[in-house]
Amino acid sequence: MIKGGYNGKILRVDLTDGAIQTQPLDDAIAQKFLGGRGYGAKILYDENPPGVDPLAPENRLIFFTSPFVGGQVPCGVKPCVVTKSPLTQTILMSLSGGDFGSQLKFTGYDGIVITGRAEHPVYLQFHNEEVQIKDASFVWGKGTLETQDKLKEAFGDKASRVAAIGPAGEKLVRFSS
Repeated sequence: MIKGGYNGKILRVDLTDGAIQTQPLDDAIAQKFLGGRGYGAKILYDENPPGVDPLAPENRLIFFTSPFVGGQVPCGVKPCVVTKSPLTQTILMSLSGGDFGSQLKFTGYDGIVITGRAEHPVYLQFHNEEVQIKDASFVWGKGTLETQDKLKEAFGDKASRVAAIGPAGEKLVRFSS
C-alpha cells in the first residue's frame, strides 16, 4: 500500500464491451474526499450523466475502500458501495461488513467502477493480478448465500469473498440490496 493507506489503483470495468482498465488513484481527490464514501461520491458526481436512469448502463456502480481497510485499524474494514439509487433517484451509499473490503484491497485496487450492461449474467474473477469477466448463468436466480456456495463449489477457497445480488436485484426491484 502507498503512504496514506491506498494502493494507488482503481479498476474500471465496462460490461457492455468487456473492457477492463486500471487507472491511477488521484492523490488530490483522495485527500479532499476521504474514504470510500468520499471518493466514490466524487466519481459518481463527476461521471454520471445528468438525469441518468439508475438502472441504465451509464450509471456507475462503485465499490470503494477507505485508507483503513486491510490495515490494523479496528472497525476500519467496511467498503462502500456508491451509485444512483433506483428508489430515491439520489446518491446511494452503503457500507458492508465482512472480509470483502480487505480482500478487494489485497487485490491491489482501492476501488472498482462498473459501467455498462452485459448480454448475460456475469461476475468478476480476480486471480493474482488478472481480472476477468466470467459467465454467471449458473448462479442466476439463486439467493446470495446459495450463490456464494456455488462459487465456492466451483472454485474452492479461491472464491473466498463474494459480493452478490439475489433474485430481487436480478429482477430490478428498486429497493433490493
